Amino acid sequence: MAGSLRAWAQPKAEPRPQSEYPVATDARIEQSGETVRLSMMLSANVAVDAWVQASPDRVIVELPSTNFQIQPSAKRSAGFVSGYRYGLFTADKARIIIDLSQPATIAKAEVKTVRGGFGELTIELKKASRGDFLAEAGKVLKPGPAMPVPAPASTKAAGEARRTIVIDPGHGGIDPGATVASIAEKAVVLAFGKALKEQLEASGRYRIVMTRDDDRFVSLGDRVQIGRSEQADLFISIHADSLTQAQEVRGATVYTRSERATDAEAARLAAKENEADAVAGLETSEELQDVAGILMDLARRETRTFTGVFARNLVEKLGGSIKMHKIPLRSARFWVLSAPDVPSVLIELGYMSSPKDAELLNSPEWRGKAVTAVSAAIEDYFARERASVGKAAESRN
Repeated sequence: MAGSLRAWAQPKAEPRPQSEYPVATDARIEQSGETVRLSMMLSANVAVDAWVQASPDRVIVELPSTNFQIQPSAKRSAGFVSGYRYGLFTADKARIIIDLSQPATIAKAEVKTVRGGFGELTIELKKASRGDFLAEAGKVLKPGPAMPVPAPASTKAAGEARRTIVIDPGHGGIDPGATVASIAEKAVVLAFGKALKEQLEASGRYRIVMTRDDDRFVSLGDRVQIGRSEQADLFISIHADSLTQAQEVRGATVYTRSERATDAEAARLAAKENEADAVAGLETSEELQDVAGILMDLARRETRTFTGVFARNLVEKLGGSIKMHKIPLRSARFWVLSAPDVPSVLIELGYMSSPKDAELLNSPEWRGKAVTAVSAAIEDYFARERASVGKAAESRN
């Protein structure tokens, strides 16, 4: 129930097949006086926990991994509830996050067994004063950088000679990313990431690691840590932006990390992508890297150099196959690109807010062209590296 304390640094559970998850359907939200009630039908009775969280104000409902089959047309707001979202949070947990336009506390959070052995989830919220809301939020032990969930151990085998590439499909699970006409960014970029993985693995020259290969949430810190723990030679984060006020803006963009954004749009996008953890109900902040000093500074400089080489080559290859933004290469302070020892880029495939881009992003033919272009950029990048190593060896002889 609301206000319960919870420990956050728990071992990650192994994912179960989604077919084994309880199914949630028939979502309803309604207001009665100063109370708003959200209910869902479940295929089984499950344990549920709920608490309020401030900045931004919201209610977080946590339950075991659940297959949400909520109709797209379901009403999403009522009274002081401005909206809600749902999805997988970890391998063994799902979340429903209810956004509040005014303070409220939890009057009821329960799952009751109904006829046939099904469950009925009911979340009842009552309008409250700001003071009562903050007092309730203050009872909860919130997650933070002091208690990180450990990232998965590296699967890199001793003596592995292939180059390691980490593909990072953005968003996932409780975090849908941009959503236009019921199409979620998380699904678009996952399809692209899987296609890129398949093409790269077919060459036999690369070891590919995905930060996620299904619809689940991965924190920004974990994404960065996966790249580092896997000793990645390249980290490629895949996204698809949306601009509600500028549907005419189109084209792909390649981003690198820098402390100062190249322009206002790059700064806006970085700020938006850096809020991914908050969307899932985490209260985290970007941590300083754990190693400092001259050696790490040198590593960062070298990484920036390699990143720049790959990013420029990527823009060239993509530009030969698909439409690019008028400013195709930009930089900003993206948290997911913060590994000091892994060359990292973020590709915005296009704008889901553009009807033309949205059509292309869901086209297998377009996806094939873009995947081939990214693969070509990767091939060229490592070919140049092999050539430079060969020249260095010749000069020593």
